[in-house]
Amino acid sequence: MPGVARRAREDDSVRAIRANANMIIRIAGFDPGLARTGWGIIESDGVRLTHIANGVIATKAAMPLGERLAQIHRAISALLAQFSPSTVAVEQAFVAKDPVAALKLGHARAMPLLCAAEAGLPVAEYAPNHIKKSIVGVGHADKAQVQAMVRHLLPRAQFEAADAADALACAIAHAHLSSTGARIAAALSS
Repeated sequence: MPGVARRAREDDSVRAIRANANMIIRIAGFDPGLARTGWGIIESDGVRLTHIANGVIATKAAMPLGERLAQIHRAISALLAQFSPSTVAVEQAFVAKDPVAALKLGHARAMPLLCAAEAGLPVAEYAPNHIKKSIVGVGHADKAQVQAMVRHLLPRAQFEAADAADALACAIAHAHLSSTGARIAAALSS
């Protein structure tokens, strides 16, 4: 009977959504930059956020572009292998006027995208304003406001650089969006 088979498939998908809603996911967030790429690892169970680690990958301006990108690539690959996230969140590029800076940032942004693809991980990309709105509630929040909210949401997190805080904020924004989507899907299926 087609109706029964369809209902069984829907029931299976509902169970999968509910299981995912109660699952702990580990998220790697990245704030790409050629000089400094911030990274942060968090876990989310749909309600609670837990800080795992964060830091900055720094390259020297005197190094050739290819070597800087290779250094970023190696570091991100090592982080993904060490922390085994289930998904990656990357901040989208925002460069107002300088096309050379935009191109360099684009190269740096490619590194977490490439490393995630090599590791077989799904990637979500978020605009800076979306991240700020998700964390602070205002899309044009300044860095101090973002850092204060990251400290509030992840009280055990210690970060020395704004880049690491931005990467954690990106991961938090992804966690919020993922858990909201799972709750909506579960509610719609009830």
